[in-house]
Amino acid sequence: MIKLLLVDDEKGITDSLKSFFQDRGFAVDTANSGEAAIEKVKKGKPEIVFLDIRMRGMSGLDVLGQIKKIDTKIKVIMLTMLEGGEIVEKAKELGADEYITKPFRIDYLESVVIKKVQELIKEKSNE
Repeated sequence: MIKLLLVDDEKGITDSLKSFFQDRGFAVDTANSGEAAIEKVKKGKPEIVFLDIRMRGMSGLDVLGQIKKIDTKIKVIMLTMLEGGEIVEKAKELGADEYITKPFRIDYLESVVIKKVQELIKEKSNE
């Protein structure tokens, strides 16, 4: 079973994404701060992390850097309200594997997000 970690400082977002992915057979954990996310990465060893770029306290970019120091094989999908731009480029430079835009609709999650997760799983199995 693929283990996901969902990180966003808005609990409503992590709760709705958790329900969505659990219904599709994923093992899901959540964190609502950068510090909590880093601890869960160290202890839980998720295969894929969904990480909000803009969070109160520790930014998603800082968390991304820490995750990649812990384990470069963890796939990180950045969550952003921005499409493109220099923040997304910075995330890619730090090792982000993908990014998806908020807000989420069920059809977007079904068609885009699940496809990206499947691609990352396939990549991981080829490593």
